[in-house]
Amino acid sequence: MTLNEIAYNLLNLVRGGNSNQDETISIEQIKFNIKHYRAMFIRRDFAKNNVISRHSEQDLGCVELERVNASQCCNLPVTYSVFRSKTKIPKTVRLNFKEALTYIGDVTGTTTIPLVDSHSIQWLPYDKYTKGRYKSYMIADYLYIYNADGIDTVNVRGIFEDPDEVAKYSQCGEQDPTTGEYFTPCYDSAKDPFPISMDMISLINQGITSGELTLITSTFNDTTNDRAQDRPTAPAPNNN
Repeated sequence: MTLNEIAYNLLNLVRGGNSNQDETISIEQIKFNIKHYRAMFIRRDFAKNNVISRHSEQDLGCVELERVNASQCCNLPVTYSVFRSKTKIPKTVRLNFKEALTYIGDVTGTTTIPLVDSHSIQWLPYDKYTKGRYKSYMIADYLYIYNADGIDTVNVRGIFEDPDEVAKYSQCGEQDPTTGEYFTPCYDSAKDPFPISMDMISLINQGITSGELTLITSTFNDTTNDRAQDRPTAPAPNNN
């Protein structure tokens, strides 16, 4: 199911299948709450079962790297450089004591580059057995690769808070006749299945219909355009 299908299904559940063009509940607000509940239930499921479903995973395709100065201060450069992703990695769902990045590695999707804490990088040159191997780490939503000489592209997969952010990344697709570039978004919320298993959709429906949507549907609308909520009026008495 796409995000649109899930959102309109929720709206129909609340309206009993009688929604119309003058609907006062914002479909964008429903989509926001779906994403919120998705992140919350994925975190709870991982805390309970310590397993991440592949149906919640998204692929960023080819993430390009560039050589940058290692200093985090623009006016205080250091004498060496590092390889960093050209764009920020979308924020991941918060798991227990770990990033929700399920794979960082070569473009085949099979050779993993371990993700380590950024503060441990300073000790890697003294590691007798693995000092020459690739390592990855995150700083301010950028992905860094240690010992990345010879690598200009990596593949990244993960469980991201907002699936729509993945649309900023691309996979190989049809050639753009204007620019000549090959660009197909990694995720299209209007066409691609929403990254969550079907059983969690049921939990999301229960959570939203008994929470946020209950509050919204119980609020009176302003139909007289006086910036105040309209109160229902009693029918006029029939004197006949």
